[in-house]
Amino acid sequence: MRWKATMCGLGLVLLAATACGEQGGGVQPGSGGAPSSSEAAPTAPTIPATELPPVMPGGPRQMQPPADTTPVPASRVDSAALPSDFPREVFVSADGRQLFIRAEEGGCGRAAAEVAEQNAQQVVVDLVESRSNLAGQMCTMDIRYPVVSATLSDPLGERTVVLKSVKRGY
Repeated sequence: MRWKATMCGLGLVLLAATACGEQGGGVQPGSGGAPSSSEAAPTAPTIPATELPPVMPGGPRQMQPPADTTPVPASRVDSAALPSDFPREVFVSADGRQLFIRAEEGGCGRAAAEVAEQNAQQVVVDLVESRSNLAGQMCTMDIRYPVVSATLSDPLGERTVVLKSVKRGY
């Protein structure tokens, strides 16, 4: 008889424990309903566009040159200073004042183009890869080939484009 009382007591303890473990509110799976207004999920605050954080590495990048550009002939591109596996594509805008160059970036790196020198014979462009300096930031081990741009003071014309590679923050 004593075992019946023990079993009954144990049953009551289990019933109380499972009843305390239930959580009310919210949408039950398969119910198809939404939480009531008092239980609605909190919404993220809206941030004005002027206060948005900068795009971090791996974010959206222009991967193709604009449609109204034309390739600069390989005979007018001096890429001898670039690593052997670096891309060598250069495009020029219709007005000749904008260069679009395929660059290389990877992981936490970010590619950009800077006009280092311009004269009557050539335009020297530094293809800069800057690395993020956020402490403890994890970086992927991928390589991307975005198209970066550089603005010239005068149209390119028949000048040669000299490409150089520069790394910053490494």
